[in-house]
Amino acid sequence: MHTGLVHTLDFDREGKTLGYLSIPFSVDRSPYFQVKVPICTIRNGKGPSLLLMAGNHGDEYEGELSLAKLIRRLDPAAISGRITILPMANAPAVMAAKRCSPLDGGNLNRAFPGDPSGTPTSRLAHFLETELFPRHDVVFDIHSGGTSMEHLPTALVERNADAERHRRGVELMRALGMPFGFIADNGQASPTSMGAARRAGAIGVSGEFGGGGTATVDSMTLTARALDRLMVVLGVVAAPVLTSDAEPAKPTRLLSLSRHSQGIYSTRRGWFEPAVRLGDRVSAGQLAGWYHDLERLELAEEALHFSESGIVLSRRLHTMCEAGDCLMQVAEPVEG
Repeated sequence: MHTGLVHTLDFDREGKTLGYLSIPFSVDRSPYFQVKVPICTIRNGKGPSLLLMAGNHGDEYEGELSLAKLIRRLDPAAISGRITILPMANAPAVMAAKRCSPLDGGNLNRAFPGDPSGTPTSRLAHFLETELFPRHDVVFDIHSGGTSMEHLPTALVERNADAERHRRGVELMRALGMPFGFIADNGQASPTSMGAARRAGAIGVSGEFGGGGTATVDSMTLTARALDRLMVVLGVVAAPVLTSDAEPAKPTRLLSLSRHSQGIYSTRRGWFEPAVRLGDRVSAGQLAGWYHDLERLELAEEALHFSESGIVLSRRLHTMCEAGDCLMQVAEPVEG
């Protein structure tokens, strides 16, 4: 009654089913409260098995809105195989418009493999990695920069020790048609959804589709096209569902972010003013921006410079910063 995660879903049932993953968690206002995580399963005969998820971080809306739309638009008769949709995986964070859950402070994308007896976020992570992910061939987790960051549109896969699975993962990443792509190498114990998907035997694909805690015409279009392209290339649908055009996927340029020196971090409270734009090509030593101290107006702003060359990948949107905040990241273009 007070632990674990419960549901009444039959993942092999034909047709479309809407339900919840329910996590008991007593709170002040409701002693028998359950965290309700919406989930949709759609199945039509044999075929590939695809899990689509968003809301891993609550303030990343492109995926949440796109998957909610997809639930309404997908006709079971139009698919082959199974599609499972989690439009707001970290539901408490989504409802609070926060990156992490207000119930337990949990960052779902740092909580894997989780704990079946832990906090709600940890219990959900455990269920995803041990019960849900293993039922699927491919897991697509949609992210963006969230409220505090803007991020270059970028696809991502985790490096897989199995050469064939790695090749297939990169192939699916490129099929999204994103302008840039990453191959992350976070190791076998990675606490992310992509690490969990790999451990569960699924191919994990992810990406950053926007930022700023908002949804724009461009970011929503990018997300819709990526979803359609992935579903079509896997063969779970024969034609796009969210988009009406058939714009071909563009080549994906690979980037690498593997060193802390590729980021600029604040070391004290201050206000950051950027000197370059997202996507700019910059050189080591080039001016990145200025750090102001509005509490000591007599001090001149501090010039900040890049330690490495590359392409500006992300930028902090909140001007006010505390010690430790990442202000900018520069990714290195790589071949492959």
